[in-house]
Order: sequence, then structure tokens, then C-alpha cells
Amino acid sequence: MRKSLTKIYHPIKDYIMIFLGTVLYAFGFNGFILSNEIVPGGLTGIGSLIFYGTGIPVSVSYATINVILLVFAFKILGRKFIINSLFGVISLTFTLMFFEWLLAGKSLVEGEPFMSILIGAVLCGTGLGIIFSANGSTGGTDIIGAIVNKYKNISIGRALLYCDFVIIACSYLIFHSIDKIVFGYVIMFTEMYILDRVLNANNQSVQFLIFSRKYQEIVDFIIKDLDRGCTVLDGEGGYSKKNIKVIVLLAKKKESTMIFRMIKNIDKQAFISQGNVQGVYGEGFDQIKT
Repeated sequence: MRKSLTKIYHPIKDYIMIFLGTVLYAFGFNGFILSNEIVPGGLTGIGSLIFYGTGIPVSVSYATINVILLVFAFKILGRKFIINSLFGVISLTFTLMFFEWLLAGKSLVEGEPFMSILIGAVLCGTGLGIIFSANGSTGGTDIIGAIVNKYKNISIGRALLYCDFVIIACSYLIFHSIDKIVFGYVIMFTEMYILDRVLNANNQSVQFLIFSRKYQEIVDFIIKDLDRGCTVLDGEGGYSKKNIKVIVLLAKKKESTMIFRMIKNIDKQAFISQGNVQGVYGEGFDQIKT
């Protein structure tokens, strides 16, 4: 019974955090960035270009383009990627609509465009950090980056950076202003910095040593649900002289919470050691550097 409640509780908690993140993002975007005619990166940046050129609301173009991208992603990246992105896309679409209606295009900081975009970038970066820390996604250029990464030797982060640079530069075609391009890049780098601060060390890798008599159940979870590999070693208690299995697991730090939840559900008596590691290379992590 308790396990069933836990399985329900954690996804609900994640969905609530994703929703709160999209609220922050939509508020910062509509109240401080879009209202100052600045084009940020990402799919909202493409939506901004469409809005300034045609008057079509960003929420409409954002939802439409995402539907197209999600169809391609389903064929190329699989159902699991779609499920992780779908709630964030729907939530951000409706929060964008809400703040478009509530703020009606008015800037919340009049006469201070630079201060306004800094506030907007901080809010957007914080919102994205909350979304990503809850294992969520807002789709958009994330999908493009994931597709490029699947077929080319280009990291998702680098692919997204290229996309953002091009999107922001395209604002010159509408406004013919270098200042607005510079403001767009200020937003991009501020968002990236705040996003990294919110996630903090969650993008680092960690090493788990898991001592448990229910090791096979834990191994099954790691392989099937966490989609990672692990190594099982034979151990012997120094005092008890009893044989025990030791699971060695390398994972992203942002996956730590999920791993601890899983181990607690399977074996409360498990002994766990977690440590940060400096550089993990190979399948599922960074490429081997030479």
C-alpha cells in the first residue's frame, strides 16, 4: 500500500514543480521580455519572431510547432521522450496564454528595457531550472537538439546554443537593430547562468556503492527504469564474514533523488555510499577525451 502511494506521490510532486516552473517562465517572458520587443532563444524566440511579424500570439505558434516536433520526436526518439516532454509543453502553452491575456503586452518595468530583460531572464532561467530538476522538458529546441545529437557527434547543449544564436540573430530581419540582438544574447547567457545555478551540481556525475540482499530487484530497476547499466561485485563482511553483493552504479547527480527513492522502496536496510566523481566517460555520459 505504501509503495503504491509513493509511486503516485512522486510523479504528482514532479508535475506540480513542472507547472510552477512554467508559470515562472511564462510570467518572466510575457511581463519583461516580449513586452520590450526582445527575441530570446528557444522556441519562444521563434514564436516571438512570428508574433512581431504577423501578430499571431506566441502561445499559438509555440503549441503548433511543438506538435510538429513531437510527431517527429515520436518516430525518432521514442515514446519515453514524448511522455517526459508532453506535460511541460501543455503546461507552458496554457501559462503563456494566461499571461498574454492578463498582461496584454504591457511591460511591468516601464522605461528600463535592460533592467526588464535581466529580471525576465532570471525568472525564465529559474523556471527552466525547476522544470529540468523535476525531470521535465518544455520541448521546442530541446527536441531539435536531441534529434541532432542522435545522428551527429554534437552534444545537445551545443546544438541548442547554435539554435539560440541563429534565432536571436534573426530578430535583425524584423527590427533592424543591433541593440535588440545584444539584449537577446544577454537574456540567453543570463538564463543559462541562472539555470545552471538552480540545477547547481545536478548535472555532475555520482558513484553509488549499494550493499543490499535484494540486489537483483535494485539491478532490475536500474536497467529497466533508470535505463542505465551497473556492475555487481562479490563482497564479504569484514566482521560478519557473510557474503554480500555490492552494486556499483554511475549516474547523473540529478538522478540521485530517484535512485534513493527506489532503493528505499525496495530495501530500507540497504547500505548506500554516494560520492561525486570528476569526469565520467563512455556510453551514457561524456565522450572520452584525448
